[in-house]
Amino acid sequence: MAAYDFKAIRLFVAGPLAEGAVVACDADQTNYLLNVMRLDDGARIAAFDGVNGEWAARLKRSGKRSLALAVEERLRPQPDACDLWLLFAPLKHARLDYMVQKTVEMGVSRLVPVITRHTQATRVNLERMRANAVEAAEQCGILTVAGCDDAQPLTTALAALPPDRLLVFCDEDAAIANPVEALRANGAAGDGIAVLIGPEGGFSEEERALIARRPRTLALSLGPRILRADTAAVAALAVVQASLGDWR
Repeated sequence: MAAYDFKAIRLFVAGPLAEGAVVACDADQTNYLLNVMRLDDGARIAAFDGVNGEWAARLKRSGKRSLALAVEERLRPQPDACDLWLLFAPLKHARLDYMVQKTVEMGVSRLVPVITRHTQATRVNLERMRANAVEAAEQCGILTVAGCDDAQPLTTALAALPPDRLLVFCDEDAAIANPVEALRANGAAGDGIAVLIGPEGGFSEEERALIARRPRTLALSLGPRILRADTAAVAALAVVQASLGDWR
C-alpha cells in the first residue's frame, strides 16, 4: 500500500469522486465531522468512494446542518481489490462486529454469512455489517469496501461459488496438520479464494460431505487448539494471505 497520512480524517462517501466535484454529506457524516471531530468550514480531509481512489476534499458548509465536500486533488489511485471472500456462520452482535472489522482489515473483499445446522444466529443485520466494514476501511487506509451479502443457506452459497475459485475449508480433521504446508502444496489462487468458517458447534456430517464433494476445495487445519469462530476467521485469513494472498 502506498504511504499515506495516518493522522488524516478519512471518510467513505457515495461519490463519484473526481477533481472539482462537490459531494453532499449525509446527516451522520455531517454530525461526525462538525460535532464529533469539531472541524471548521474549509477543513481538509481524505475521502474515498471505493472506486476512484482517495481524494483530498475540503468541508463546504451551506447552513447549520448542511455540509458538502469540495473535492481537490487525488491522493492515491484505486488499487486492485484483493479477491478474497469469507463465508462464515453468523455470530451474535459484538463478536460479529469484531469479525467483520478484523477480516476487512485482513483484506476480505466480500462477506457471505451462511446458515448451517448449528449456526447460533440465523439473522444478520446487513446495515450494521456494512457499517462495520466501512468503519474498518476508513480507519485502516483501505480504499475498497467489502461487499456484504445477506445471510443464505450453506447449500446456496456453495452452489453460487464460481467453480474455479479455491474454497479453503477450515476443518479440524484436515489430513495435513500444518496449514502453511497444506496451502503451498495444494492451493492455487489464480481464480480467487473463498475461506469457509463454520459455527462453534461445527459442521454436520451432511454439510461436511457436501463441502468435500465440491471441486477446488482444500481442507485446512488451524492447529492443535480449538478456536472461537471469530478467532478462527482471523487466523485462517492470516495463513491464507501469507501463503497465497497479497502478503507474499
